[in-house]
Amino acid sequence: MNFTRRSFLRSSALASAGLVAAPAVLRDGAFAADGPILVGSLHDQSGPVAASGVPMVHALQLAVDEINAAGGLVGRPLQIVHYDTQSNIQLYSQYAQQLALKDKVAVVHGGITSASREAIRPTFDRFKVPYFYNVLYEGGVCDRNTFCTGTTPAQTVEKLVPYAMKKSGKKVYIIAADYNYGQITAKWMTKFVKDNGGEVLSTDFFPLDVTNFGPTISKIQAAKPDLVLSALVGGNHTSFYRQWTSAGMKGQIPIASTTFGLVNEPETLDAAESDGILGAYGYFQEIDTPASKSFVDKIKKAHPDTPYISEMAAVTYEGMHLWAEAVRRAGTVDRVKVIEALESGLSFDGPTGRVTLDHATHHTTRDAFLAEVKNRAWSV
Repeated sequence: MNFTRRSFLRSSALASAGLVAAPAVLRDGAFAADGPILVGSLHDQSGPVAASGVPMVHALQLAVDEINAAGGLVGRPLQIVHYDTQSNIQLYSQYAQQLALKDKVAVVHGGITSASREAIRPTFDRFKVPYFYNVLYEGGVCDRNTFCTGTTPAQTVEKLVPYAMKKSGKKVYIIAADYNYGQITAKWMTKFVKDNGGEVLSTDFFPLDVTNFGPTISKIQAAKPDLVLSALVGGNHTSFYRQWTSAGMKGQIPIASTTFGLVNEPETLDAAESDGILGAYGYFQEIDTPASKSFVDKIKKAHPDTPYISEMAAVTYEGMHLWAEAVRRAGTVDRVKVIEALESGLSFDGPTGRVTLDHATHHTTRDAFLAEVKNRAWSV
């Protein structure tokens, strides 16, 4: 069931109005008569983190299209019910209840910031709707109803910090977003700096709406670190990198980040502002494997204006396929039976490589990659 951009936007608008269209008849005849399996989608298509949310929705749609083309699940097609959460926590809470109570979806894939995850996770726990959080995050969620498919600091920060310190030095200054992702990731950064014989000179936190980093840059200049570690988040925080370059600091103190690139900074910033920044993720669209190339090509063909395809899009695609495989094994969309199947050690070979769900933690065992920005792209 191939969606054009126009039909996708139309279906999203219908979903936002609480209207879900009937599914099309797919190949080899009609599906079972009991209707489509509804898949909930809560992603920011507008607002400061939309550059991350748009590719996630495209990846989710691609996975659903592939599953439907292969015959759907338990004799039924899948259909996405999508709401644009507009980078607004209140809308996350509102639409989560609508998906659970009115739309009665079988599963939800959604949330970008950790704040959005924590706004909706209790709703899905309460109303017994399996929830996939397909985003790199600070770690720590322990919930039988929730599955976290992105990387955690133990998979990326643990590699990025010693790599960056070896290149630059042991005196580190940390800057991070002022909410649970930034606060907790800064603690992980501090741990790995100390574990590798380094020293954290200072840690500064910034609300997501901050755009003026002049005073902080002055503090960093005075502290004279060897390295800046950044866990800044969203479009507003991109201002830091522009102001850093304008202050003449770009060539003086290197930057390594766990979040740079999530709103397409290498492409939206000038090369002079982004070249040389180090990152670590579970996926970069530049990864040169057949599975990665195929994934990127399919999304770009269907949506030529898609922003950079980051880890969050790739693991959304993989999360959808992992849930689908669990439904196949369970032979039903019954929540408990699907969770038991998800806990059985499921693996999926996707654009990031082989991904395996861990029974004990509901997180994934996966590859992680180090990269450096060169000429407005990642060199992995």
